Amino acid sequence: MAEKTPISADELLTMANQMIRDHEAYLEGMHADSVEEKAGVMVFKGEYFLNEQGLPTPKTTAVFNMFKYLAHQLSKQYTLQG
Repeated sequence: MAEKTPISADELLTMANQMIRDHEAYLEGMHADSVEEKAGVMVFKGEYFLNEQGLPTPKTTAVFNMFKYLAHQLSKQYTLQG
């Protein structure tokens, strides 16, 4: 397995948010606020567009899928610096 490049959380978030804006499934307001690494996988968090009752909306699925996409794309290339 190839070595992963160490990267700061801020640098990774900047890259991830650019990928979000450039993606065809981008929705206004979609962005990642934080990232952590769990068992070698990047876990992105941000606004999930829940309704007033805290339940998912159609936008919630789009955000979940985008964060999953980021995890697949970036986890194989990067590791968070301590």
